[in-house]
Amino acid sequence: MRKRSVVAGVGIALAAVAAVGGVAVANGSGDGDETVTGPRAEDATAAALEATDGGTANSVERDSENGATWEVEVTRTDGTTVDVRLDENYELVVIEGDSEDGS
Repeated sequence: MRKRSVVAGVGIALAAVAAVGGVAVANGSGDGDETVTGPRAEDATAAALEATDGGTANSVERDSENGATWEVEVTRTDGTTVDVRLDENYELVVIEGDSEDGS
C-alpha cells in the first residue's frame, strides 16, 4: 500500500511540474487575446526587444491582428509604449503605437 502511495505522489508531482513548465494562460481580455507566460512567451519577448532596440516588455499575448501570432507590449527607452506583433516564428509583423496610452 505504501508503495502505491509513493508512486501516486510522484505521478502527481510530475503532472504539476509539467503544468507549470507549459504555457500558462491568464487574464484573458475577452477579445480573443490571452496573456501568456513560459518559454514561448520569453522567446516572443526577446524578439520584440530586439525589434525595438531594447526597452521593457510589459506583457505578452497571443494575438491574431495583422496576421500576427504574438503581441508584446514594450515600453521603449524613450518612454513610449508600442505593441510589437510577431508571427509564429517570432519574426516582426508590425510595430504600432499602443492605443491604451494614446501613442
